[in-house]
Amino acid sequence: MIIRTKNDLEKIREKGLKSLYPGATKISVGMATCGLSTGAGKVYEAIQKEIEKAKVRILLGQTGCIGFCQREPVVDILEPGKPRVFYQGVTSERSGELVQKWLENKVVEDLLFCKMEKEDRVLEGSVKNYSIQRIPAGINGTPHYHQVPFYSKQLKIALRNCGFINPDHIDEYIARGGYFSLYRALFEMKPEEIIGEVKRSGLRGRGGAGFPTGNKWDSCRKAKGDRKFILCNADEGDPGAYMDRSILEGDPHSVIEGMIIGAYAIGAQEGFIYVRDEYPLAIQKLKIAIRQAEEAGLLGENIFGSGFSLKINLFRGGGAFVCGESTALMASIEGKVGEPRAKHIHTTESGLWDKPSNLNNVETWNNIPVIVSRGADWYSKIGTQGSKGTKVFSIVGKVKNTGLIEVPMGATLREIVYDIGGGVPDGKKFKAVQTGGPSGGCIPESLIDMPVDYDQLTQVGSMMGSGGMIVMDESTCMVDIAKYFMNFLKSESCGKCTSCREGTKRMHEILTEITEGRGTTDHIDLLKELGWVTAEASLCQLGATAPNPVLSTLRYFQDEYEEHIINKRCPAKVCRALLRYRILSDVCKRCGKCIKVCPAGAITGKAKTKKESGKPFKIGTEKCTRCGMCFEACKFKAIEVE
Repeated sequence: MIIRTKNDLEKIREKGLKSLYPGATKISVGMATCGLSTGAGKVYEAIQKEIEKAKVRILLGQTGCIGFCQREPVVDILEPGKPRVFYQGVTSERSGELVQKWLENKVVEDLLFCKMEKEDRVLEGSVKNYSIQRIPAGINGTPHYHQVPFYSKQLKIALRNCGFINPDHIDEYIARGGYFSLYRALFEMKPEEIIGEVKRSGLRGRGGAGFPTGNKWDSCRKAKGDRKFILCNADEGDPGAYMDRSILEGDPHSVIEGMIIGAYAIGAQEGFIYVRDEYPLAIQKLKIAIRQAEEAGLLGENIFGSGFSLKINLFRGGGAFVCGESTALMASIEGKVGEPRAKHIHTTESGLWDKPSNLNNVETWNNIPVIVSRGADWYSKIGTQGSKGTKVFSIVGKVKNTGLIEVPMGATLREIVYDIGGGVPDGKKFKAVQTGGPSGGCIPESLIDMPVDYDQLTQVGSMMGSGGMIVMDESTCMVDIAKYFMNFLKSESCGKCTSCREGTKRMHEILTEITEGRGTTDHIDLLKELGWVTAEASLCQLGATAPNPVLSTLRYFQDEYEEHIINKRCPAKVCRALLRYRILSDVCKRCGKCIKVCPAGAITGKAKTKKESGKPFKIGTEKCTRCGMCFEACKFKAIEVE
């Protein structure tokens, strides 16, 4: 059906509501990458077979990620007139049990996760003022969605539809308000009014330094040119980051709608979504969404009969980290080597094929329909003075609850790590959190009560970046972490400018020297100097921010560097060259397990038998490769790491 009027949209909405809330039981399986990697595909097939076997009317569908990736596969059952019930950690072996129990009007108790009785995911106001005590517990003691600690302090705007709609069904997106913002923008607002609304909302770009989105749009609209481009940066390359991927897999139409509104506001006629080729599922969902939007008349010629036309192309990037930078990304689309250029002239004036071009990332575009629908006044009340709205983070590393979260700007690191993330596992102590991807910084435990927003992160030597957040505990070596990220950055540097190419390489070499016991006290001052030169002299933001991991760890953990250099000791017991393994003879049971696993034959001694008492075990330091296999194999804690 070609959609031309608001009445047409309303008809599709009614159809979508019947799909979302049918007059029969509906089972949905989270089929994003996180779910599929833990067996969601097999769970889906098993449930489908069980439904066919039972010969009852149960509808089976798929959704994106609900955020709690650690609990995948997640399955929810929605029965007419009852709350939606979520199950976690479902396996293909137990999928049939879910269906059988439902037929008996029972639940699988040990897999129960939570219930949801209200599905308006975009809350009125800040979640900090939201009292979860007012929400009654679910039936049979199952907690409500907002009573689950992982969700209790979250506020879903960008992730409003992920995990609740089938991303392959445009009618379900429309049922939740999709494309109504586009209609309002085309028929009830002038381009200047849209830009003004985005400005007043305070929305800043969610993909890097946080440049004000409305200002960028305004600059591109005013730029002279007979042809303009709108672009989406989905080249998410930070280790541990998958925010954009999850949005594209679970709610691709929100990004497309945002781009159409942006194109109308700045006067663009063609758009590109630059997505990394390593995201096959996201690419598949985008292809389906673009085709559906075109078939519905929401993309292409004469959208909504308004006279405005837009074509969106999908461009698959080769995975180069530097292509996340705007000019390198545009060079890649043009078929050139993905290298940045000096921005003496901004891309809003001369970008793709030297035409005015506006580039924002996935999460930024995803926010636009909500701002147009709810208004700038509503949106600007969420967040801090200089950072409005919410931010999506992927929280990974040494934390109990890993997954995708969305919190208001200004939420503290303590709230994120402990209240949402559940704290550090295994009774270990929190040490630091790294934000902003490989170009970000490591924030120590002393700053854990710091509010998270663009300005605060910059002040402490880190950055927001796209939203990756890696939690570290006391077993993490900060020198080794700096070396890891510097190795990544030197490999991803395009090599165009000497400061970045040579600076990242030399910093990595010095860090290697330190972790292998050859460091000197002069290396600390040299790292600081190299970091300053690399940041100041590099052409693009990859080089300008590359020293952050080194400079931030030196700023907060210089004593750990000195311990490596002066005492030749790694406090976290990570740097192999600085470790020594010793067998405690009074604890050793002479079981012989260590000899069996040692790949270098460095352990001497004889195992105890019924007839012989055996000979004491010793580790020869000359032969020992410090692999740690003996330490891991010993069940009696008879091997000490020095």
